Amino acid sequence: MSAASQLDAIAARIAALRTDSGGSITTLSNEARNSTELLGALPPRYGEVLLSLLDRLESSALFSEESCSFSQKDLLDNLQVWLDKARGQLVS
Repeated sequence: MSAASQLDAIAARIAALRTDSGGSITTLSNEARNSTELLGALPPRYGEVLLSLLDRLESSALFSEESCSFSQKDLLDNLQVWLDKARGQLVS
């Protein structure tokens, strides 16, 4: 799978989580972590940031929204920013 295809797949997982259409944080995280083509095509700092965001998102899934210090909505927003910047890197 190409880097762009992997990026699109991650974007689709995030969209599914935002709309409650059957998305799973575990599925998103596993898919993103296994996106070796994408991570290889981006500067190393992108991988570091992605893994950090995924770690926090996974932690937030263990608790109810009120008891967790990480807001899932904010983390998904940050992942969207990461996606937009990663897409810009792939295009340039």
